[in-house]
Amino acid sequence: MQKIIPSVWCAGNADDMAAFYAATLPDTRIVHSDRYPTEGLLDFQQAMAGKTITIDLSIGGFRLNLLNGGDEFTPNPSISFMVDFDPAAYDGEHAARAALDHAWIGLAESGTILIPLGEYPYSPRYGWVQDRYGVSWQLMLAPEGGRLRPPVVPSLMFCGANQNRASEALNAYVDLFGGQLGTMAPYAEQTGPAAAGALMFGDAELGGQWFAAMDSGMEQDYTFSEGLSLIVNCADQEEIDRLWGVLSQHPDAEQCGWCRDAYGVSWQVVPQNMPELLAAPGAFGAMLQMKKIVIADLHA
Repeated sequence: MQKIIPSVWCAGNADDMAAFYAATLPDTRIVHSDRYPTEGLLDFQQAMAGKTITIDLSIGGFRLNLLNGGDEFTPNPSISFMVDFDPAAYDGEHAARAALDHAWIGLAESGTILIPLGEYPYSPRYGWVQDRYGVSWQLMLAPEGGRLRPPVVPSLMFCGANQNRASEALNAYVDLFGGQLGTMAPYAEQTGPAAAGALMFGDAELGGQWFAAMDSGMEQDYTFSEGLSLIVNCADQEEIDRLWGVLSQHPDAEQCGWCRDAYGVSWQVVPQNMPELLAAPGAFGAMLQMKKIVIADLHA
C-alpha cells in the first residue's frame, strides 16, 4: 500500500478531472471512489450530499487522490508531479517520446506553460505545465540507459515564506518517515531568492517512496496550501499520534485529520482503513468534529 498519497482539492469536479487524466496520462485508471453521505454534513458540504467525495487514480501504479470540496482551495505549482518517460519502460525512445508528447498536448490545452517543452541539459525532452485544473506536471524523457525512476515523483518547491528550506525539510522528512537522501545539488551562487548553497534540486526516498524538492530560483506569489496535500496512511493510533505530534505545527489548521507542518505543507494523517471506518453509522459526523483522528471514537 502506498504510504503517502498526494491529494488534489477539487471544486466539485473530481469526476471530470479523473476522466481527463485517464485519457491524457499514460497507464492511468480509476481504482476506487467514494461518495459523500446524505446526512450528517456540515453546512458548507450540504450541496455535495450523495455526490463523489474522493477518487483514487493509479498512474503507472502511483496513487493520486482527487478530493471533492468547494472553491476554498486551489492547487498551485508549489507541489507538482514529475512524470518520467523512460525508454526502458516503453518500446524504445521513439515510443517514450510519443507518449510524452500525447500527455503534453492534453495537459497544455487550456492550461499554462511554465517551462516550454524542449531539450535541456538535464533531459532530451522536458516541459513544465499547469493544466486546466491548476495541477502542475513536469514531463521528462529519461536518457537511454539512465537510472530507472518511478513513473511519478511529487516535487515540492520551497518559495515565499518557505524559501531556502528545501534541504532542511528533506532531512526532517527522512528522519520522520525513514529512508535516505538521494541527489542533493545546491545552487553555486545566489539565484533570485535562492541563496548560494540552497537546493537547486534534490530528492529523497521516504518510507519507500521518492520525493523531489527544490528552492525556487524566482520570486513566486504562492506557496504550499491545502489545494494539494499529502495523505499519510497510518497503521494504528500510535503511528497517528507520532506523526501528528511532528507534522502539526499550526493549531489553526487542525481539522478532520488535516494539519500543516513547519514548512507550510498540508498533510492528512489518517488510519489506512479510513473508508471502512467512515462506513459505520455516525462515523462521518464524528470525524467532522475531530482535529486529530481518534480511531476509538470512530468505532464508538
